[in-house]
Amino acid sequence: MTDSIEHPLALLLLPVAPLLVWWLLRRRRPALRYSDVSLLAAVPSAGGTWALWGGAILRGLAVLLAILAVANFRIPDLKTGLPADGVALTLAVDVSGSMGTPDFDTQAVPPVSRLDAAKQTFTLFVKGGTTDAGTFEGRGNDQIGVVTFAAVPDTACPLTPNHSVLLKVVNDLQPKAGLDAGTNIGDALGLALAGFDAMTKNGDPRRKVLVLLSDGEHNREGENVLRPLQAAQLAERLGVKVYTIDCGGEPTGTPEERKQRSDGRVVLEDIAKLSGGRSFAANNPDELRVAFTEIDQMEKVPADTNRYRKYHPFHMWCGLAAVACVVAAGLLERTILRRLP
Repeated sequence: MTDSIEHPLALLLLPVAPLLVWWLLRRRRPALRYSDVSLLAAVPSAGGTWALWGGAILRGLAVLLAILAVANFRIPDLKTGLPADGVALTLAVDVSGSMGTPDFDTQAVPPVSRLDAAKQTFTLFVKGGTTDAGTFEGRGNDQIGVVTFAAVPDTACPLTPNHSVLLKVVNDLQPKAGLDAGTNIGDALGLALAGFDAMTKNGDPRRKVLVLLSDGEHNREGENVLRPLQAAQLAERLGVKVYTIDCGGEPTGTPEERKQRSDGRVVLEDIAKLSGGRSFAANNPDELRVAFTEIDQMEKVPADTNRYRKYHPFHMWCGLAAVACVVAAGLLERTILRRLP
């Protein structure tokens, strides 16, 4: 209701209108002394009542309309609704060769790879839909982007409200191999955080969230390579929560491979802890959907809003009506509602 009134505090003046009418009716008017008024006894009294009440009511109505003009009642154009601000969310997704391993849903024909399962679940997360793990309401109010990484990170889709373009980019993602083999988690986080930092510097106040999905451990080193925990500390300073999802399955292989895999999972847990987020392990499609369902619930904002781009104001019409009432009161009191002193 208050959104339909630009200055609601002006409504506190509304009692002034009836008080003015009361004062006009109660005030003492100038009079002449006359010895005998019996000659006026036959004159109908209805005209006097109209003369008494007419001007007072018109002036009270003028004050009421003036107050409404100041308050500025307005009707929103329902076709120009503004969405709630939502959040800014970036998915940093591992596209290294191992993400093409078809071991995420071996019951399917053909078996579903880790990357394909991630793409399917992320599409549900953005568009909305119902699964055994819960219902996704969709992220229609969010700015969402995608950063991919193997040995080198890349902004596959910058933060955008155009989710149809975003999901087309996600659908086209494929595992990388050859010269781009590797898993560079640190630089991927740094690239995603740079996008958030640019948004903040442009004055966007919305909450920033990063979802990191990988099946392996950071294995890129070098003077110019950002370490994962350094990136997590940077995220904490920027106020960005990082949710990590490990989708590489339980550690297997040689003792050295198992240790490397376990160490990688610990790093993902530390990244989430340092940034104020949460870490998930998803070894099958159901667990992956549960992880995204919980992130969806934790990072939800109100979907409805009462704000609009366009309103139809009535202050001018109320002001003109107030002036018309004052003019009408003056004219009537000098003509048909005139009273002798």
